[in-house]
Amino acid sequence: MRVLLVEDDPMIGSAMHAALKEAGCASDWVRNGRTALDTLSCQRYDAVLLDLGLPERDGVAVLRSLRAGGNQVPVLIMTARDSLEDRIAGLDAGADDYVLKPFQMAELLARMRAVLRRHAGGGSPILGNGVLALDPVTREASAPGVPPVQLTQREFALLQALLLRPGAILSRSDLEERIYGWGEEVESNAVEFLIHALRKKLGGSMIKNVRGVGWMVSRNA
Repeated sequence: MRVLLVEDDPMIGSAMHAALKEAGCASDWVRNGRTALDTLSCQRYDAVLLDLGLPERDGVAVLRSLRAGGNQVPVLIMTARDSLEDRIAGLDAGADDYVLKPFQMAELLARMRAVLRRHAGGGSPILGNGVLALDPVTREASAPGVPPVQLTQREFALLQALLLRPGAILSRSDLEERIYGWGEEVESNAVEFLIHALRKKLGGSMIKNVRGVGWMVSRNA
C-alpha cells in the first residue's frame, strides 16, 4: 500500500514516516499543501494522511481541490484542531476520517485500514479472495491446507496490493510502487523474488503470472 504523508512538523513527520514503513507501507512524505497537490496530480496513492495546519495551502484547501478534481483517494485528516467546527469543515470537504493529535500510531493504522475496507466495499478486517486470506494487523497469510504464516514487510506489501484488487493484473511497476517509497533503491528482480517467496509459503498456484503483463490473484476464487 502506498501512502502520502502530508505533515510539516519535522519530528512528527519523521516518526510517522518511519512507523508507516515499519507497518509495511510504501510511504512518501511532503511538508506543504502545494507540494501535496503536485504530488497527487502525478502519483497514485492508496491513502493520504493530511495535516490541516500546512504552509502554502492548508489541509482543507488541499482536500477541496482534490475532490473538486475528482480524486477520490481515501484521506484521513490529522490535526490538533479539536473544535466541532473544524471537524465538520474537514469532513464536509471530503475527508474519510478525522484523527486528533496527539494519537497513537496503532489507532491511526487501524483507522486507515477501516477506511480502506469501506472504499473497497468490504466490512471484514481480513483481506481475501475466497482462498487466500491476509490479516493486515498481524501480517499473517493463509491458504487452504496452509496454516497462517508470518510475512516479511515487503511480502506483506506485495500480497496486500494484489488482494486489494483481486482479478486485476498488476505490472512490475505497479507492484514496485507499493513496495518502495521515494529514495529507496529498487532491487533487481525484487518482485519476482517476493512472489517466489510467497508461492513457497502459500502454494504455487495462489499468485498467477500473466506472461508479459504482470501478476494477479483470482477474484472470488
